[in-house]
Amino acid sequence: AYCYHGQTLLASDKCGEAIRSLQESEKFFAKAEALCKEYGETKGPGTTAKPSGHLFFRKLGSLIKNTLEKCQRENGFIYFQKVPAEAPQLELKANYGLVEPVPFEFPALNAHWTPETLAAFDLTKRPKDDAAKPKPDEEVKPLKEPDIKPQKDSGCQIS
Repeated sequence: AYCYHGQTLLASDKCGEAIRSLQESEKFFAKAEALCKEYGETKGPGTTAKPSGHLFFRKLGSLIKNTLEKCQRENGFIYFQKVPAEAPQLELKANYGLVEPVPFEFPALNAHWTPETLAAFDLTKRPKDDAAKPKPDEEVKPLKEPDIKPQKDSGCQIS
């Protein structure tokens, strides 16, 4: 989140804050990378999973590094902004791109669904019928195929 927030800050010409956000992102990425490597080396049923080898994780590392280098380069040539000591706060509540959820309410029960009606659905009291059993398949008799021999003289000529 800090990486993408840093890109947004750079696009809005706040290069100093973008550098600090990307430095924070780099710190968290290093921490996550250490945890992923530790997870990959543990014994147990999940040892085949290697989160640090995931495509997203590998791309994110290079994205953070490249964007931070770009911000530092542009700040040295263009913006000359100071890098704040505190990381900028992330907006945790999205205000675009999301639809407000509609609260779900169960519909009212119909008058026909009484406890007696629900008790009638007891599957242990159903009659045993043999029609539900699958019938054994009939044996398929092999058919004799005709002997087809290729003919060399079909009467066709290529001119």
